[in-house]
Amino acid sequence: MYSLLFRLLFQRMDPERAHHLAFGWIRRAARVPGLRTFVAAVLAPRHKALRTEAFGLRMHGPFGLAAGFDKNATAIDGMTMLGFDHVEIGTVTGQPQPGNPKKRLFRLVADRALVNRMGFNNDGSAVVAERLAARKEVFRTTVGVNIGKTKIVPEDEAVADYVTSTECLAAHADYLVVNVSSPNTPGLRNLQATEALRPLLTAVREAADRTVTTRRVPLLVKIAPDLADEDVDAVADLALELGLDGIIATNTTIARDGLGLKTPKRTVEAIGAGGLSGAPLKARSLEVLSRLYARVGDRITLVGVGGIETADDAWERILAGATLVQGYSAFIYEGPFWCRKIHRGLAERLAASPYATLAEAVGAAARETTA
Repeated sequence: MYSLLFRLLFQRMDPERAHHLAFGWIRRAARVPGLRTFVAAVLAPRHKALRTEAFGLRMHGPFGLAAGFDKNATAIDGMTMLGFDHVEIGTVTGQPQPGNPKKRLFRLVADRALVNRMGFNNDGSAVVAERLAARKEVFRTTVGVNIGKTKIVPEDEAVADYVTSTECLAAHADYLVVNVSSPNTPGLRNLQATEALRPLLTAVREAADRTVTTRRVPLLVKIAPDLADEDVDAVADLALELGLDGIIATNTTIARDGLGLKTPKRTVEAIGAGGLSGAPLKARSLEVLSRLYARVGDRITLVGVGGIETADDAWERILAGATLVQGYSAFIYEGPFWCRKIHRGLAERLAASPYATLAEAVGAAARETTA
């Protein structure tokens, strides 16, 4: 039914307008007590076998919503109602900003992909912090907060900008993510270089510890799939050195060649710059994840994201070393039953595997390769 609705309605609409329409429906449904309970019962049945623990947090399962969908923390309960085991909000910047000029979101339907150059449009860290503080939780879930650099802030003042967001948001985050990998903020990806990343992560860690004294807020970094292999290794080594809690692999890609795109080249070129997400990213994001696991093993929690569409994709990431997996783009194409299918498929694959728990399955493919 959703595929028909997508073809007849959403596919004919501007992608950003369609996003706001669907987002509004989700938020409204989550406000109605009887309706949200019914929807959650249908779309988010729990599987005890999938219970997951990551950086000291217990979750119903490993499958979460990647940052970018709920930028301003306005639909956490709505997305949990649909079955996501954790919700990562943001990216949030130190100052509010409108993002890049429209049109800035595009579908590559033949590739089940998206291209976006949104530019971190969000309400800013202070407003989002107030919203999180005022939130009355309907469904228990894990909330990650993804922070990035304000566009107008010079690169040499980026650390202070991230610290501002950390001081506002750390108290409301179950975990905190430093995003240095979006291609849509000029100069942001330069911060992935270890000489820039080390002082940034150190400052964010200190700000989080200074702001929240009753617990340790887990800190993760999100990296791009376009990093050279030696740079992936460098980030992994830095994460170990600094005692980070996790790495998210990966963000969107600026690549267009070598992805096997079915969309005509002239159409892709006409769309222009932006980060590409969805199915074409699957192979490279898996490569980066596998390389990270080979480097860090079980010492750091890895989160696999990029091109995850099916339970097979999610299971493959878990076997490659991901404790958690995230999705976003495929939700646009799969619709509200997506999480249900992922969870059911994962439970079936775990039951058919030699592993008693998901935790045992994490990194199993890498261990078998080196055995």
